Amino acid sequence: MDRRSFLAAGGLGLLGSFAPRMAFARAATPKRFVFIIQRGAADGLGTIGATGDPAFVGARGDLAADLTAGTKLDAMFALHPAMANAAALYGKGQALFAHAIASPYRDRSHFDGQNVLETGGTGAYQLKDGWMNRLLGVVPTDDAKAIAIAATVPMALRGRREVASYAPSSLPDASDDLLARVTQLYQGDAQLHGLWNEAMQTRQLTGDLTRDNGRNAAATGALAARLLAPANGARIATIETGGWDTHAGQRGRLATQLKGLDAMLGALQTGLGPVWDDTLVLVATEFGRTVAINGTGGTDHGTGTAAMLFGGAVRGGRVLADWPGLASASLYEARDLKPTTPLDAFIGGAVADHFAVEPPRAMAALFPASAKTAAIEGLLRV
Repeated sequence: MDRRSFLAAGGLGLLGSFAPRMAFARAATPKRFVFIIQRGAADGLGTIGATGDPAFVGARGDLAADLTAGTKLDAMFALHPAMANAAALYGKGQALFAHAIASPYRDRSHFDGQNVLETGGTGAYQLKDGWMNRLLGVVPTDDAKAIAIAATVPMALRGRREVASYAPSSLPDASDDLLARVTQLYQGDAQLHGLWNEAMQTRQLTGDLTRDNGRNAAATGALAARLLAPANGARIATIETGGWDTHAGQRGRLATQLKGLDAMLGALQTGLGPVWDDTLVLVATEFGRTVAINGTGGTDHGTGTAAMLFGGAVRGGRVLADWPGLASASLYEARDLKPTTPLDAFIGGAVADHFAVEPPRAMAALFPASAKTAAIEGLLRV
């Protein structure tokens, strides 16, 4: 392998390390849809605190402090102060939050919970394809080809519809030492130095939301917007975010995670410009976390959590919640926020509104095992 071949292979490897973060699909519609997955079970009560619940402060202890100083959403709920862009969208009626929500999954395995979240089944590994891939069979399509910027296509986009990898690579990530040596090797090469720098800048996007004070997350949102905004660009995207499994030191970690998510949302909105009016962004996680704090300042795997919708057409400025309460007797299995709203119905209703699909048809296609569950309607202005 010569020097140029090595650079090409190395560049693909670097892109591959970024790859698992996003996947895109095309469709013949002006509407854009982005699904941001919070892997690791994001704490819904830490994101949208039930500050009006008499049991909130006592149950959450130190974790309640940031929420009591957060943006008041209504008489019951407050948004974490790290979500400044989200708060602004809420104020403009372009952000809608759902609380005490959960997929049909009721156990505590990340892998199984994520499988249910992405496939749309009622149990882990019940379905072999993802609900976003099946969505391509519902929305207006031409040849409906999907493009994944991923070494492995996320489960949500896997299925019968064709998905091509934009930057496939089976190479392992390069070490920092190797990267530094290669950078030095090409320092004086006018052509390869530029290509290498571009690959390195792409690699910078691979970090989780906590790196670089949230700027990596903003860069990921800006990149997604560049791929979604053009008239011939992608229409459906998945962005995977990690780092939400906060078993220890949750207060600071969650604040940083939410700051990154908020930066990503802000970059998406800015990058999409007028297309924001035709864009729907869904943020969801596999399950919630325990109400009480554990011995290391974190929380453990729970059940009910929060989900979010953003976009120019969202009927926002409100929190949907059949609130079960945080008193001990009201908790699920005496430890979790009790789920009262089905996540399937929330997603099915939002997608049906967004793509002008009959809600029963959307539910049958996306969540066949929950097809008898009525989609939640009226989530978007149509």
